[in-house]
Amino acid sequence: MPGCARHENVCGRCDVPLDFEFTMAFQPLVNIDESRIYGYEALVRGSGGESAGSVLARVDDANLYRFDQACRVKAIEMAHDLGAEGMLSINFLPNAVYEPQACIQATLDTARRVGWPTSRLCFEITESESVKDRCHLQNIVTSYHEMGMKTALDDFGTGYANLDLLVDISPDVLKIDRHLVSDIHQSPRQQRILEHIITLAHQLDITLIAEGIEKLEEARWLYRHGIARQQGYWFARPAAGQLPVCPESRFALVRGEH
Repeated sequence: MPGCARHENVCGRCDVPLDFEFTMAFQPLVNIDESRIYGYEALVRGSGGESAGSVLARVDDANLYRFDQACRVKAIEMAHDLGAEGMLSINFLPNAVYEPQACIQATLDTARRVGWPTSRLCFEITESESVKDRCHLQNIVTSYHEMGMKTALDDFGTGYANLDLLVDISPDVLKIDRHLVSDIHQSPRQQRILEHIITLAHQLDITLIAEGIEKLEEARWLYRHGIARQQGYWFARPAAGQLPVCPESRFALVRGEH
């Protein structure tokens, strides 16, 4: 992998403005046990409310590094301005990180400027299928841990985000993909697979988050099998430039109290 391009605190790959605008939507991360929103995931959106896909379609090799840095900075600034509490989860592209200690500087500078503790930052590893150098990926994870930040492996259980990655990297969190979560209350096959993942995560001291929850029945099955941290439309949809709330009654419904 080529070396870092930062020289005299200026990076030719990252410190040039993008030629398109974007914003962030936020979706709650909920803890059923505690009946609360414990954080938010920042999700890229077009400045006019366009989908994430429309924004990502404008990202290429020439602006990949600038875009990744800009997303981190904007997510922290917007979360601060909106008064977000708890954890802020931000997607990042491993191939946009040349040297972890250098490529995180703009993020750290922004966090210091707005007073956002690094302990409240979690970076979700996306597009791990395109990372050929697993040592580089583990170096990123280790470096972020040393700076007090957490890391998560997104879309676990589908595509390339599978068990083999856990041989090489040590994330704090696994986010269970929607493909495994969908209608799990009706699928014994999915249930057996997820039960093994739950056991594995417990043995490796990794926190599980189930994402893509769209039905009460899904949330209940997952909660009853030990996954209290969840995310999905059933709790709240992402909202651009806003912090959605989750009705308190939803937590009681998942626990079966109504």
